[in-house]
Amino acid sequence: MEISRPPLTSYEQLAKMIDHSLLRPELTEEQVIAGCQLAIRYNVANVTVRPSDADLAVSLMKDSGIPVGSVVGFPHGSSTTPAKLYEARDLLRRGVREIDMVINIGKLLSRQFQYVESELTQMADACHEQGAILKVIFENAYLTDELKIIACKISQRAGVDFTKTSTGFAPGGATIDDLRLMYEHCAPHVQVKAAGGIRTLEKAIEVYEVGCTRFGATATAAILDAWKERLAQQAASARPA
Repeated sequence: MEISRPPLTSYEQLAKMIDHSLLRPELTEEQVIAGCQLAIRYNVANVTVRPSDADLAVSLMKDSGIPVGSVVGFPHGSSTTPAKLYEARDLLRRGVREIDMVINIGKLLSRQFQYVESELTQMADACHEQGAILKVIFENAYLTDELKIIACKISQRAGVDFTKTSTGFAPGGATIDDLRLMYEHCAPHVQVKAAGGIRTLEKAIEVYEVGCTRFGATATAAILDAWKERLAQQAASARPA
């Protein structure tokens, strides 16, 4: 399916696609603080932190207008459904507004689709009751195309807000083929997020062009500095001599 999207023309259009990721296990508290400050400075869509950093991030981002996200069942997705629900509700109570939850990869591979759908439905309901959004991570590196399509259909029925390619901790991250597949098989109300390997401006524009509305990044500053430079060059070339 051909996707036709207008070209990006403003700083905000690209910045508001970025979930600035602070999920690496070795990050210190000082690095989390610096990452939140960077997210504010660059005015991104979201800052996504480890669950134990949620209180700190919510406090730091309080007046920024930028929501805090966090993760559930991360990075393997194999927690029980009650454990995932508890984790999500605890984060929501702390002020997190966006939840990235890993699908139960083993259950999906075992074709236990009812289990997967029940879990996603309960998670979506828990998030929506608090005015939050749910992004479901498929971890495509482990899935066949058939299972990726099935996961899209399950996510649509369960009422999730985003499908997402990867955690960044598996053997592979976002691929253009996967993003096209997910965009094609998700209903219009289910958005697509790329994660894993989006480190350059060129890659960020590429994932936009295949239908993504969000992508996770740690190279946020490098991507947006390059974007500001390109916009400045375009503006200069458009001025009459």
